[in-house]
Amino acid sequence: MTAVDQWDWEWAISTGGVLSPAARRSLAVALIAELPRTVAGYARVAMGRRGNGRVDFNGLRLPSSRLAVAAEEEARTSLTPHVVEHSYRTYFFARALCELRGIAFDDELAFVASLLHDLHLERPTPGRCFAVTGAERAVAFTRANGADPTRAHAIGAAIAGHLTVGIADDLGGVGFVSAGAAVDVIGDRLADLDPTWVAELLERHPRLGFTQHMITALENEAAAVPGGRTRWLLRTAAFRQLIRMAAFDVVLPHQDSNLECLNRVMSGATQYHGVVNSGPYLQLNGFLAMQS
Repeated sequence: MTAVDQWDWEWAISTGGVLSPAARRSLAVALIAELPRTVAGYARVAMGRRGNGRVDFNGLRLPSSRLAVAAEEEARTSLTPHVVEHSYRTYFFARALCELRGIAFDDELAFVASLLHDLHLERPTPGRCFAVTGAERAVAFTRANGADPTRAHAIGAAIAGHLTVGIADDLGGVGFVSAGAAVDVIGDRLADLDPTWVAELLERHPRLGFTQHMITALENEAAAVPGGRTRWLLRTAAFRQLIRMAAFDVVLPHQDSNLECLNRVMSGATQYHGVVNSGPYLQLNGFLAMQS
């Protein structure tokens, strides 16, 4: 059974995103599988070995259907600027990864799901995951704006599943949002992208202190839904530290070599805007003991 099969729309709606012991173990297995690629990506960024993934902004045409325009308006009306800009970056990062790999995707669905994927991030619902409540709202919204049930539920599934480790592997489908958000939040797969293009994207859609804003929002969500994926990510997957490790905000000492900088990050010696990293990969070595 794949991650897409296990963590589907029915799972989200029936559980509200609350994890069973079996679900926690499944996430742990997925995390172990993802770690080598993630660590290798951080190393490539630290050593300046970057890819050429990009989206050409010259003559760029974004989806302009009734649904796409309505989704933009909904995002701008409902979200803080921090999360609006994150939502756009999510779309562009995932699109760049798809184009780099030659993966086809439904542009309207990808755009709408990206813009709406954090509708409830800043307004947690006790006992029910923000990705699930946000997905439910997005489904109702897209249906009201002309989407048929199949397309509306595809958008809902991408939103509800975007927190799940391993979903991003289905880049051209339900994992589009997860992949793009992971680039923006923790710098995952950032090494595949052209740094000049990334800088241009950040000028168009600035971060606005996004790192701390996201950490605060996730901590509030974890308190509201102690059995959910967000708390699991923060407690077990060292997600706070991974967010701070994202190369967008890392302040690396200029006198160090790239390899020395990487070693500092991995050992917990690098500071991020005054906050010392506590060594996420050291924490991850023992995370299986935390499953219960």
